[in-house]
Amino acid sequence: MTDAVLFEVVEPHIALVTINRPEARNAVNAAVAAGIEAAVERAEQDPDLWAVVLTGAGPHAFCAGADLKEVSRGTAAGLSTEKGGFGGFVRATRTKLWIAAAQGHALAGGLELLLACDLAVAAESANLGLPEVKRSLVAGAGGVFRLPRALPKAIALQMIATGEPIPATRAAQFGLINAAVPAGEVVATALDLARRVCANAPVAVKESLSIARCAADLPEAELWALSREAGLRVRATEDFQEGPRAFVEKRAPKWVGR
Repeated sequence: MTDAVLFEVVEPHIALVTINRPEARNAVNAAVAAGIEAAVERAEQDPDLWAVVLTGAGPHAFCAGADLKEVSRGTAAGLSTEKGGFGGFVRATRTKLWIAAAQGHALAGGLELLLACDLAVAAESANLGLPEVKRSLVAGAGGVFRLPRALPKAIALQMIATGEPIPATRAAQFGLINAAVPAGEVVATALDLARRVCANAPVAVKESLSIARCAADLPEAELWALSREAGLRVRATEDFQEGPRAFVEKRAPKWVGR
């Protein structure tokens, strides 16, 4: 890890990863890319971590995208990693659930980081957009194809072609994010989502997500096969063998009332 990205296990099974460059609106430089990649690897290697919340430091921006100073110096290659792509994240292979907590604007590569997460919460005051075309660029870190998958086609194409953002409140209405809340509640809301996920059987969540993430890309016959295989793996777990009642009784004391 680096000072540009902070990693903290904030409670059982949940980590908080913070892009820590508030003076640069949390823009991605080489240190951020390396730090997020390291955070992904740490989460993947820790069997006790089941969910990760990704946020940005400071009140102004979740992430402003690529650090243009790095680009102007000709060192833009450092903004991506071999395993994770842009920001060390957008192409990373992940089995754990990641939740974006955008306390400020998520623009350009910042929105692409958010789109690469599984769930997202944003501040009501935040804007989300892909302004690349205004700079004669393409949102090539997943934005141009992930945004149309997440939004109605007309809205996504308008955002991509005009480069104009939409407010988080509208993004929530379209389902681009899970919730738009006051800025001071963004991380807390994301952590609450993580707790609700972690209240469930971890292997069942992992297997379910692995299929859901590729649902739009595979033929139905293959998805049926994957579902059958996932079901067999879940049935082999201790949680399944104990039965639903025992699982609820075992897990409830940790989470009820939180």
